[in-house]
Amino acid sequence: MVQVTYLSKLKTHKEGPGLLSSPTPSSEDTQSTTNQSAEGKATPSGMWVNGREASGLPWEEVARLLVTDTNSGLPSREVMTRRQVIGYNEFSEAEDDPLWKKYLGQFKEPLILLLLASAFVSLCMSQFDDAVVITLAIVIVATVAFIQELRTDKALEELKKQVPVTCMCLRDGNVNEYQARELVPGDLVHLNIGDRVPADLRLFEAYDLSIDESSFTGETEPASKNNNIVTTSTYGTSGSLANIAYMGTFVRTGRGKGIVISTGEKSQFGELFKMMMEEEAPRTPLQKNMDELAKKLSIFSFCFIGVVFALGLYQGIPVHKIFNIAVSLAVAAIPEGLPIVVTMTLCLGIRRMAQRSALVKGLHTVETLGCVTTVCSDKTGTLTKNEMTVTSIITSEGDECHVTGVGYSSDGCIVFEGGYSDLANEAVTKLLETGAVCNNAEIVGDQLLGQPTEGAILAAAIKHGVYNARDKYQRLEEVPFSSETKMMSVKIRNKKTGEVEWLVKGSVDAVLASCTQYNQSMATLPLSQEKCQQIKSACIDRGRQGLRVVGIARGPSPSELSYMGMVGIMDPPREGARSSVTTLQSTGVSVKMVTGDAQETACAIAQAVGLRVGPGTVYSGDQVDSMDERVLLGIIQDATVFYRVSPRHKLRIVKALQDRGEIVSMTGDGVNDVVALKRSDIGIAMGKMGSAVSKEAADMILNDDNFTTILAAIEEGKCIYHNITNFVQFQVSTSLVALSLIALSTLFGLPSPLNPMQILLINVIMDGPPALTLGMEPIDEDVKVQPPRDTKKDLITPKIIRNCVISATVIICGTMWVFRSEMMDGVVTARDTTMTFSCFVMYDMFNAMSCRSEGKSVLEIGLTSNWYLFIALTATIGCLLGVVYMPFLQWVFQTEGLHITDWIYLLCLTSTVLLVSELRKFLDRRQEYSKGILKKGFWVSKKAKANWMDAV
Repeated sequence: MVQVTYLSKLKTHKEGPGLLSSPTPSSEDTQSTTNQSAEGKATPSGMWVNGREASGLPWEEVARLLVTDTNSGLPSREVMTRRQVIGYNEFSEAEDDPLWKKYLGQFKEPLILLLLASAFVSLCMSQFDDAVVITLAIVIVATVAFIQELRTDKALEELKKQVPVTCMCLRDGNVNEYQARELVPGDLVHLNIGDRVPADLRLFEAYDLSIDESSFTGETEPASKNNNIVTTSTYGTSGSLANIAYMGTFVRTGRGKGIVISTGEKSQFGELFKMMMEEEAPRTPLQKNMDELAKKLSIFSFCFIGVVFALGLYQGIPVHKIFNIAVSLAVAAIPEGLPIVVTMTLCLGIRRMAQRSALVKGLHTVETLGCVTTVCSDKTGTLTKNEMTVTSIITSEGDECHVTGVGYSSDGCIVFEGGYSDLANEAVTKLLETGAVCNNAEIVGDQLLGQPTEGAILAAAIKHGVYNARDKYQRLEEVPFSSETKMMSVKIRNKKTGEVEWLVKGSVDAVLASCTQYNQSMATLPLSQEKCQQIKSACIDRGRQGLRVVGIARGPSPSELSYMGMVGIMDPPREGARSSVTTLQSTGVSVKMVTGDAQETACAIAQAVGLRVGPGTVYSGDQVDSMDERVLLGIIQDATVFYRVSPRHKLRIVKALQDRGEIVSMTGDGVNDVVALKRSDIGIAMGKMGSAVSKEAADMILNDDNFTTILAAIEEGKCIYHNITNFVQFQVSTSLVALSLIALSTLFGLPSPLNPMQILLINVIMDGPPALTLGMEPIDEDVKVQPPRDTKKDLITPKIIRNCVISATVIICGTMWVFRSEMMDGVVTARDTTMTFSCFVMYDMFNAMSCRSEGKSVLEIGLTSNWYLFIALTATIGCLLGVVYMPFLQWVFQTEGLHITDWIYLLCLTSTVLLVSELRKFLDRRQEYSKGILKKGFWVSKKAKANWMDAV
């Protein structure tokens, strides 16, 4: 049968995953290279050729080795046979877990496990109210995290749909459209302008073919392709091979045909995908903080049990009663609300980030952004738009212009640096008209069809209003651009006057060699040697700025041209990139550019976005290779630009920074970025221009491809952690009060100030809504400009503990004062517990208000700036009044109505916790202000001090 013949030939001509050393194997070699599994079936090894090997062989030899006919392609039945052996042209991703397993996976965190243990202990001790509250908290956390994960998965699926899935392929002698995933080695793919390469191909036909490999190599300029053999001496520095088209790259110009040599994970694209899968994403700083908190809470619980047990024995309390009290208090000490607030705060952060064009894949990723100390940014497509743009124009008249706008849209204009004049405008118009007519590119909408360099000139013509210049002329002849002439020429006839001219564009040296004159003040002057040197000098200056310079001329014949001027083209920075980089650096975040582009271009863009470029700050990939770990760790801190880097270099740079204790964010959009994206603490991919595999590897996806969004994300991360610490302060102080009240009353033989139902209500309702809304505090402007937080510090810092002890002391003293003053007769009545319960709840409300900010006054941040908290406190007051005055609730919670004077008394008493907190903040800020002057070592005027004191 046909497929058997083809497959047997294929096996005979191949050995292992690569090629045989000799083109014609002996029968003995054939016997040894036949790929058979233990059951006698063919195995996939040996049915593909890697790009490096295929590039060094004639395409006829590659076709012979893969047993394919370049005139008719593979038979369909042979394709099916090969696919059964090799598999589909796709990446084998881990099988998705079922929903139930994903849900159970939410219970793996140490703090959740600690809460589960607490619920179990409460259940064993018949404390069903505590068990229910803790279990409810755990279920809420797991459910919210699970729903968020499902939403993210759905959003990612939508992003994956943007990747093209079809290609034109020759099979059975006919060219038809096929699914890219169905390709097998030996298939023949036809490439045309606008196509995305579906697999690694060895080209056997290439007509003016250029392929955009920026997502693969980092090179902005498309790579010119041919079908010639590539020798070792002609290997490019970027890793690209001239006769190989790589999976995922984009055809810019021309057309071609290629033999599929590698598919799926055997492609160059797939190799990077496998490297990415081998790298483990590190745990986020918040996860580590929560792990450490769970550990310390466990230690605290055991120590607390021991202390209470010892005190109980000393007092002569029965052992079983002491044990019950100690364990109950230890369980109560664990903040069951903390995971809920953390989860809800992170979910809110994800929602806010989605509104700011950033899709965050994991809950803890949002907070980690606030810890980032170094942003390693790819250049192409991240800091720049990956769209070539004319940024500079110099006419033969000497007029210099700056062109605004980025990419292939009409947004932008020509800015005359020496001032506008009719003469200068006419010179620019004539120059851009020449460039637009001597041009084969097309811009449809904002999409370029053609060479980026020609598209850049065409876009500049559109901005100046001369795009329709082509309609004025009839093209008679064209001499295409070649590496020998370094020029493109067209012969045109003016439809109105009938005048025939030659229009030329190309390298400035080549154009000047064909020019005999130049335009000056609407006159034509002979082109002198001195003038040539001036033009070349201007060209060299633009080249040093990272611009690609194109000269333009026109005249009656190719040898009698008049020089019109030059345009400088580059892939310029995105709008807002410089301000974002400057803001990040001002807040203590280091920004480094890591690109595969050339040194001149990389340094020009780095300077344009505000990065420091000089000795000791710029390194190549080869230099990184030559350094040992010690040297790399020494230079990595001061380095700002890494150019000509490969995926291996990017990975090593990220690891070196992490070894220095940095929290690293890596941005990128290409295949060459995926390994570093996966390894970094926060991988950020581009949503529009990014490849599917880069989105898969990243932790966050920028839907607008805007570097500025990273700044917003970092600000959001800082705010989230700030809100979490505010809640922790509130929760710990509340827990200290509850523990102390129960412990003191029990150990000293006093009646309990609160009954069980009142305690349950405080835990579930009174603490719940106010605590949750602390996580919804708006972004504080002062928090935005703070440096990245120190991830080595615990979630509960000594300062937070001090603040909690101060607040708890005030609340304990006030609550015990109310309880003792009400219980003068030694008998606990409904009024006694009602006054104590109301006192505790109102203290909690004022404490929640004081915990909105660690250092700012409530009056400074605004009483109603957090509407969620304002509503929660209003609801809490309503609930308290209902418990005190509604007959049914009075019976349930054993309360009775209070007089208006009681409320005034409680209001004055409980507000003291807020007043003490405000005083503490004032003293802290005054002390920090004084330390700031001493630390910075500069003089501050009395007026500045007075202004600061007024603000405080």
